Amino acid sequence: MLLWNSAGGEELARSTKPPPQRALTLAAAIDLAVRDNPGLADMRARAEALAAVPSQEGTLPDPLLSFNALNLPTDTFRLNQEPMTQLQVGIRQAIPFPGKLALREEAAGHEAEAATDSVAETRLRLIRDVKASWWQLYYLDRALQIVRSNQDLLRQFIDIATTKYKVGQGLQQDVLLAQVELSRLLDLEVQLVGARRNEAARLNALLNRAADSDVPLPGDVDRGLPDVFPEAKLYPVAEAVRPLLAEQRSRIDAARSRVALAEKDYYPNFELGAAYGFRSGKNTDGSQRADFATFGLSLNLPVYAGTKQSKAVDQRHSELLGRTFALQDTWAQVRKEITAARADYEQTRQQAILFDTGIIPQASQTVASMLAGYQVNKVDFLNLVQAQITLYNYEIQYWKVVSAANQALARLAAAVGEEAIHE
Repeated sequence: MLLWNSAGGEELARSTKPPPQRALTLAAAIDLAVRDNPGLADMRARAEALAAVPSQEGTLPDPLLSFNALNLPTDTFRLNQEPMTQLQVGIRQAIPFPGKLALREEAAGHEAEAATDSVAETRLRLIRDVKASWWQLYYLDRALQIVRSNQDLLRQFIDIATTKYKVGQGLQQDVLLAQVELSRLLDLEVQLVGARRNEAARLNALLNRAADSDVPLPGDVDRGLPDVFPEAKLYPVAEAVRPLLAEQRSRIDAARSRVALAEKDYYPNFELGAAYGFRSGKNTDGSQRADFATFGLSLNLPVYAGTKQSKAVDQRHSELLGRTFALQDTWAQVRKEITAARADYEQTRQQAILFDTGIIPQASQTVASMLAGYQVNKVDFLNLVQAQITLYNYEIQYWKVVSAANQALARLAAAVGEEAIHE
């Protein structure tokens, strides 16, 4: 029960505010995506559906049960009038030539394996996209933080320039220059806020959340950029574990099974049948008419093999050849992805190290020195502002390359097919 007291509505308003949302870490974002992403769930459902097919393909067709009235006289429709009249019950079973069912089941099994590999590949790409979007958001957050911090700093510059101008030790143009730079930073903030909204909507879509859901990120993360293995070591790993390549190989195996099945179609299928006929009435000698038993075997004759079975074999061979070429093309694309992602990673990693250990510390020292000099009229205000602008540009660029390096690392892990790609 709520009691209103003299503290007024302010305390009540504070108590009813929703608790701050927990920061979304990269690991949490990946877990959410893997659990909730509808595209991945769709692929899983398809794989489960295909997993139920092999046993169906390897099972005999359902037998056919029949009930017949044979040789029924149409003048009286009496069952005991004619000796050949009978009520018959029969059963027939179609039996493919030995080996056909096994090949059908084998082909369907390989397709089910390919679908499972497709799920794993979709999961890899989903994780890659989540990492890329998360790191892009993190860069935008850091850029906004830097821009807002520099806005505060420029306001301090404006106050200093205004004070010096009022006492006749500065120029009005210094004040105007700082105000222009502050306005430019305000414009940049608007652009960054818009870009962050778009990126947050993209990440929310991957996580299957409302597009306008808030996406707070942690304030600090591990910025370590490890050394990755050389391409010569990454290629064999990708060849062994990349689901996309495994999927292509499974489809090749399925195509081989279908070639063998097409070659089996030169051989006939069989149909076995048995029937039992019940007769009524008596023979001329007064004895009871005997029932009839019927047995049969039928088979199809592949007499049109030149235009049917032979063409089917040609078709399956062409499909197998196409699958083989597709695997070769996919393997070339995988190697290209690995090379490109690793090159991007090494470039941005070296840039991040250079910014962090050299450029930014030097630029920070320059700004501090120039600010001290400006306060005693030994440094021009324009040079001070330009030095500060250069510093915050370097700081933004640093976070941009850190984000780009981590995105390249995510692409490299997805291209190889596993996370263990560095020392």
